[in-house]
Order: sequence, then structure tokens, then C-alpha cells
Amino acid sequence: MSDEVQTTMAGDAAVQPLFDMFPPATYDEWRAAAEKTLKGAPFEKRLITRTYEQISLQPIYNAEDIASLPHITSLPGFAPFVRSTRTLGYVIGRWEVCQELPYPTPREVNQAAHDDLPRGLTAINVPLDRATLHGLDPDAAPVEWIGAGGMSLASVEDAATLCDGMALDRTPLLVAAGADALPVATLILAAAERYGIAHDQVQGCIGADPLGALAMFGTLPLLLERCYDAMARWTAWAQTHAPRLRTIMVATHGYHNGGATVVQDLACALATGVAYLRAMQERGLDIDGVAPRMQFAFSIGSQFFMEIARLRAARMLWARVVAAFGGNDESQKMRIHGRTSAWTKARFDAYNNMLRATGEAMAGVMGGVDSLHVSHFDEALGLPDEFSRRIARNVQIILQEECNFIRLIDPPGGSWAIESLTDQVAQKAWALFQEIERRGGMADALAAGFPQSAIAATRNERFSAIAQRREVIIGVNMYPNLKEKPLTVRPVDHAAVQAERAADVRRVRQMRDSQACQDALDALVSAPQDRLVELALAAARTGATLGDLAAALASGDTTGPTIESIPAHRAAEQFETLRMAADAYAARTGARPKVFLANMGPIPQHKARADFSTGFFEAGGFEVIGNDGFTTVEEAAQAALASGAGIVTICSTDDTYPEIVPPLTNLIKSNRPDMTVVLAGYPADQVEAHRAAGVDEFIHLRANCYETLVRLQQLKGVVA
Repeated sequence: MSDEVQTTMAGDAAVQPLFDMFPPATYDEWRAAAEKTLKGAPFEKRLITRTYEQISLQPIYNAEDIASLPHITSLPGFAPFVRSTRTLGYVIGRWEVCQELPYPTPREVNQAAHDDLPRGLTAINVPLDRATLHGLDPDAAPVEWIGAGGMSLASVEDAATLCDGMALDRTPLLVAAGADALPVATLILAAAERYGIAHDQVQGCIGADPLGALAMFGTLPLLLERCYDAMARWTAWAQTHAPRLRTIMVATHGYHNGGATVVQDLACALATGVAYLRAMQERGLDIDGVAPRMQFAFSIGSQFFMEIARLRAARMLWARVVAAFGGNDESQKMRIHGRTSAWTKARFDAYNNMLRATGEAMAGVMGGVDSLHVSHFDEALGLPDEFSRRIARNVQIILQEECNFIRLIDPPGGSWAIESLTDQVAQKAWALFQEIERRGGMADALAAGFPQSAIAATRNERFSAIAQRREVIIGVNMYPNLKEKPLTVRPVDHAAVQAERAADVRRVRQMRDSQACQDALDALVSAPQDRLVELALAAARTGATLGDLAAALASGDTTGPTIESIPAHRAAEQFETLRMAADAYAARTGARPKVFLANMGPIPQHKARADFSTGFFEAGGFEVIGNDGFTTVEEAAQAALASGAGIVTICSTDDTYPEIVPPLTNLIKSNRPDMTVVLAGYPADQVEAHRAAGVDEFIHLRANCYETLVRLQQLKGVVA
């Protein structure tokens, strides 16, 4: 027996008597002890947390909570795949480091890929701009669409520039291609041919997601049925000619960025996936030929355990769906790409975004994603630079190499809390999915505005919690840093990008054989369905642009569907608007709007409320003028009037307010009637008296911080 084994056994033997000294307690015993410490406060109110998903998070979980769960005895790699779609998890196949390269031109994306591939990037993730997703060439699209959200792709020349020097036969490609993947896919495959890469060697995903595009943009460039026709042809062709490519994308970023809960997000994913399966079956494709060609993409938010549970529940529910369609075990495996949340990222104190993204990435890994993008910390400000790309990429590498997640198989498996959450998320998401199905499926539900209204309600609930600071965003609505050094902002210059890209596409048109190209496009317009991809590739080889291909594929269509879109938001945007207004005011006037703290009495008497008031006003970009306190109201009034501030906030205790507030307010108002007086606290039995004395606002823990700051900014001329 080795020394190491003997030492371990000796240690176990030494520890066992300690366990014997503390007999296990039942849940009822624990609860009784917990309630005793609460001293009469309701257990449910103090120790149970209600989430936006209407799930109650318990303060403690035990074995009984998961004993009867149907999935609890399943193993990694086996149905229903809660624990992983692979038997050994990441041990024999780590997740792909699949960082977005969101630059507007193929040249910039190619350069970034060449820089990052030797430094840990293992898959090429190319988001496309809005013009490309709508099937428009850069000289035919609105200027603000060019470079918006990603790369402009218009020709085989562009795709060749993108792919130059990249081993597409060894490096997976991830391209969310919008409503119709065919124009984008044929340009990329035609470019791969130039580098001697056969279609069957290209791997990754070039996926169509018409319902996702419809939800995000509110419209489609062609009829939904035509989108399904193209999806079916692209999928059928790839089965034979490009078997390593996935062709269908189910991305829920649009729902997440609209404010959706994980339950709403997952239900929409299931309903969208089912819609695609049905559409493909109606067009003669087999479930076992379609399901393995599907790629799911989820945004991963800040609720750590909830996000882990959602990813595990997603695999379980998708396996149930595919099994109901008659799919085999292999087809039931869900392929998941994770992306750390854009909703949670802030423009101010942006280095905090590194911490947010790290937690979200870890949740994604523990939830079992197959590929992952970690947000660049400056994502909310514009384009990333080499530094922000490196930090984001290294988060993944540290999780793999230093945290050793590549040596673990389903680390949350068996956790009483996470297994219980997995089951609850699955049940609620399945119920909402069934409701969408009862409403006619995802397309009909979107047309009726059902997901939009549900997500809007959640978004409003989230914004309300943020406005009242019940939900905290560090550096934004809590602990703001008004002295931070602004980061370099790299916005896309849409006009400049359009000028460059329009010149590129005009050059392509001038160089091509116009007659050969037109003949190829004419053939594509009249192509039988089984030759659609073949003839689209032929047209791309002759120099047909993305706009040419999209127009030919949509030939004869009337206008595509139009619905209410789901607008993208970020959690911090309300307070960012306040901060930017205050910054603009400072630029105009030479100083920030000011708040003077009338701290009354010794430091212990006023400090708590002075600190609270400082954070409250700084969240709106106000400069707060503090002090160590005043012994008389005359001293406080004199200092307030001399400060140059437009707002004075009285900070003391409820017991002292009756003798302080009326005379202090009177001294201030009699000298400066326009000065706003704020009271820190809300002594309910004194409020009316203080209002009568001249107090204009009350700030306290239950106050709506955002709405109060908006009123004060408007009152003081910070905003119109």
C-alpha cells in the first residue's frame, strides 16, 4: 500500500470521530433553530428568495429534495443527457474557445483570427452585420446597418479574405446566418474551394434561424415558408456534401437581451426548435437527419446556479422533444453554444465586466456548453482591442488549465440545490413551451405578440428592481466611481465602413463576367428544390454578390412577415443615461451638478445616512459635498448656501429630525427658494410635517432611486 493511500486512510479515520460528535439534524430541527435566530421575522420573507422565474430558492436543500426526480439516476452521456451529451464530459473533448470577432470588415476579422488562433482560440466565431443578415449588399442597405453587430459579407472575395490562411478543415466556424443561410453559406464554401478545402472538410455551423431573426428584427427578407424551403435544401445538401457542418441555428440571445427569464428563454428555444423540426419533416427530411444538424445558442446571465440549471434542463427537455419525434439517442443530444450575457454588461466602471463575464463563463462550463464566447469587457462601449480580446479568451483558458474543468465530469451533478433547480426550471419551461404550442407554435405566438408581452413584463420588473436598487449593479446603481478614467471607445464608423464596403462590392461587379453571372442567377431563380444549393454555389463562383443570391432565392416573394420585435436592452442603461447626462452637463458648465450634505451632529449620528446619500446621488452623476457634521442648524445652513450646490440633503436620525428639519429648511429656503431640500430617511409619522416645512424629496432604502434622480436632474437643468 502506498504512503499516499495510508496517509489518506489515516486522515479519514481521524476525522470520523468528529462526525460522530455532531449527529445529523433533520430539516425540521434546522428550521426550528433558524426561526429562533430570526426573532419573530417570517421565515418565508427572510430566508426564501423568489426569482423572476417564480421559483422559490430555499436557504438549504437536502437529499429528500431530489430523491424522486426522474433524471437523478442518469449518467453523463446517456439519455436524457442532463449531465452531459458525452460520457467523459470535457475529459476527452474540451469545449471550444469560440470568441466572437465582431469587426465590420473581413480583413479586420481575418487579422484578429490570425492573432488569436495561436493564443488559445479554437473556433472562429463571425457575427454578421444587419445588412448581411437581411440579404443586402453594403451599397443597398441603410448606412447604420453596415457593420452593425458584426462583419459585412457581400462576395466570394470577402469570404476569401475572411478565410485566408485559416485551416477550415481543422478549425470550426460558427456563423449565425439569419433568416436564410444559403447566401452566406455558398459564399463561404466557394471561398473554401479556392484554398483547396473540400466541402466535406469544412466543419462547424453556418446556421439559419428565421424565427430568431423575426423576433429580433420584427421582419424577414422573405416569407417564412420560403425560409423553411431554403433551410430544408441547405440541410439536405449538407447531409451528403458537408456532413461536418450544422445548418440550423436556434439562438435565444434576442429573448435574453430583451429581459427574458431563463424559463422564457428556454421555452422559446424549445418552441423554435420544434417549429424547425416540423418544417423539415413537412419537406421530407428525416428527424435523424435534421436534429444532429441543429445548434442551440444561449446567453448566460449572472444568476449562477439558475444558469447551470437552465443548461442542464435544456438538454433534458430537448432529448424529450426529439424522442417524441422518433429520433434516436444520438439525435437527442443538444449541441449548445454559450455566450456570456450582453444584458449584464455596463459602460461605466467597465473593468467590472471582466468579473461578471468570468462568473457567467464558469456557469456555462459547469452547465456543460460545447462552445463558449466570453464577452470582451468593453463590449458595451464598442469594438474590442487586442487587450480585451486576450483577457476574455484567457478566462476560458484559465477555466480549462488552472481551474481544471477539463478534468471533471459534470461537477454539479448530485448537488441537491442544482438538481432541484434543474427540475423546477425544466417543469416551468415545459409548461410555457406547451402554452406556446397551444397558441399555434412559435411563429403564431410571435405574430400574436405572446412572447413579446411576457418578456416585456419581465423586463419592466427587472428595471423596477434596478431602479430601486433591489438588484445591484456595481459601479452603476451602487458604488459608482465618478473619478474613473474613461476607457477608449471604438465605435463603428458606419459611414466610413459603408464607403469602403460599397467600393469593394462595386469592384467585384466590375471584375466579373456579367453575362455568366446573370445566366447563373437566372438558373437559380428557376432552380428545382433539389438543385438549389448546387446552383447557388455556381452563381457565387461567377461573382454573384450576397444581395444577388438573396434576391434570386426570394424571387416572386411578396413582402416578408412583420411583427413587434423584441428590443435589446442592458440592465445598466437607465442609470447610464443619468450618468451621461451629468457628464454632458459638466462638459457644458465646467462642473457636475452638486449635492451638499447637511450632516447634523457627531459622526455616529449622521454617517450611515451620509454614506447612503453619497451613493444614492453619485449613481446619477451628482458631485456630493461631504463634511464631518455641524452642531447647529445655522452653521449647516450657512455652509449649504456657500457651497454652490443646488440640492441640500439633511442627514441625521429620525429622533433628531423634528428639531432639526424645520429650522434648517426655513433658513435655506428663505435665502434660496430654488434650493431643493432632501431628507435622508422616511420617518412615516413625520413626513407630512417635514413636507410642510419645505422638504422636497425623501431618499431611503425603498425609494425609487432612478425616478428620484430623473426628477432632480430635470429640476436642476441637467436634462431638458
